[in-house]
Amino acid sequence: MALSGLDIYKLLPKTNCRECGLATCLAFAMQLAKKAVAIEKCPFISAESKMILETQALPPIKPVVLGNENLKFEIGNETVMFRHEEKFRNPTGIGFIIDDSLSDSQIKERLDKINELKFERVGQLLEVNLVSLKQNKDAKRYLEAVKLVLNSTVLPVILMSDDLDALKQAAEIAKERKPLLYCATKDNFTQIGAIAKEFQLPLVVKAEDFDSLTKLTKELSSIGVSNLILDTGIKSATEKIWDLTQSRRQALRKLNRALGYPCLTIVDKEDPYEEAMEAAAYIAKYSAVVLIKGIQAWEILSILTLRQNIYTDPQKPLQIESKLYPIGSVNQSSPVLITTNFSLSYFTVLGEVEASKVPSYILSVDTQGMSVLTAWAAEKFNAECITKSLDEHGVKNTINHKNLIIPGYVAVISGDLAEQSGFEIIVGPKEAAGIPAFLKNLN
Repeated sequence: MALSGLDIYKLLPKTNCRECGLATCLAFAMQLAKKAVAIEKCPFISAESKMILETQALPPIKPVVLGNENLKFEIGNETVMFRHEEKFRNPTGIGFIIDDSLSDSQIKERLDKINELKFERVGQLLEVNLVSLKQNKDAKRYLEAVKLVLNSTVLPVILMSDDLDALKQAAEIAKERKPLLYCATKDNFTQIGAIAKEFQLPLVVKAEDFDSLTKLTKELSSIGVSNLILDTGIKSATEKIWDLTQSRRQALRKLNRALGYPCLTIVDKEDPYEEAMEAAAYIAKYSAVVLIKGIQAWEILSILTLRQNIYTDPQKPLQIESKLYPIGSVNQSSPVLITTNFSLSYFTVLGEVEASKVPSYILSVDTQGMSVLTAWAAEKFNAECITKSLDEHGVKNTINHKNLIIPGYVAVISGDLAEQSGFEIIVGPKEAAGIPAFLKNLN
């Protein structure tokens, strides 16, 4: 647990010298506890106390950046076991394993497909994050494959090899891209640690149990290699989820710095359905990087959608700007549909309106990101709120008719809305899927 203000005060010199800009050491301690000032503001603190406070200020799970300035993403830096406690911070990195035994054309084909794995959902762009090249052939072939990968994708790269000479040469070739090295074990950690230190690269540490992982991370930290990622090897899903959970618990609840690193998981399944389900389980239960083989769009979209849902802030629903949106070549006679500013509600309605080919307006009412029924139950999607939104966004001046279409699930508000807004209310379908037929038959 983080130190309280009183705990911090006990470590301060208690001189009340005011050199920090505050009246007393106690006031300074309280500000330190809130992370409102830096420990360097105190000129008389002892080296021992400063080290204790700096150690306590470190995040329980170390943040690690993968990739370079051109394209990078951060993992780790998580602070809670459960999403509802606050939020999960850095979304799981999704990567793909490519084998150097494939031909150049096969590698290029896979990379082209991986580069195209981008999807838009509820206004957000969903993308994959990594490419991992695994060595199965000789060093010459591996280095050729490394160059091909670097020239064929801008995604951050993982170099996977048991041949330390080949790995060092590959690291030299790819150093500008800041690749992740895989992996340090009890047999090679000194040598591979030296490579990681020389090129300032992040490193995966692999051991099947926590005692061995702890020893390895301490050894690597002692030689100056601290950007580490943990891997407990290929195990059953049950065993792997146990490892991921206990690693997180040790870091957050026990403040075990030796295990306070993000985790990597490799899914070893040939069936794409099993692969997708297992990857989903590891995303839900704390894996910071998940590596798979499948590159089919349907599989990746399902995985990315799950990741998007888990890594949204539960206290801040996905929402769009509240305004009047023209869809297609609208004019003053175009119909007006009413919905909330919850992203999923809006983009679902948008998709169906576009499918209808009927140019229309969609008025997104500010419901603080709540869906239609939730907002109605919370009295944030009622006649008064909708009327206010109509006035704010100038709907009366935009169209030359008096018709509004409201969701079928809130038909109960139609009378009040007609009275307050002065519009004629048309009750639309309950489900968005009914919108195309509804609009086409609308007189």
